[in-house]
Parts: sequence; C-alpha cells; structure tokens
Amino acid sequence: MAKKGNRVQVIMECTEHKNSGMPGTSRYITTKNKKNTTERLELKKFNAVLKRKTVHKEIK
Repeated sequence: MAKKGNRVQVIMECTEHKNSGMPGTSRYITTKNKKNTTERLELKKFNAVLKRKTVHKEIK
C-alpha cells in the first residue's frame, strides 16, 4: 500500500553560482511538508565550486 502524506521532494539550486557565470550548477535534493510550508524554501548550503556556504532556493 502506498504512503499518503504531504511531503514532496524539492530541488534546491544555488543563486550565487547561477549569477556568477561559472560553468556547472550546485543542486541539492530535499523534502518539505507542502501543507506547513507553502512558500518556496531558502536554505544556506555548501557550494563545492565556490567553496563556501551560499543561499540555495527551491526550483520547479
């Protein structure tokens, strides 16, 4: 039987990397509860190319 719930999988993408013009992307996959968090997520995550923590925003 399939699980029923409000958790959905979301993709987080680095905003600073996208604006810098460097090749490649920094993306993370996480889950969120769409009932409690209706707006898009914004988290600080590590970007390996820039070698520092940057703001990652939810896409899609």
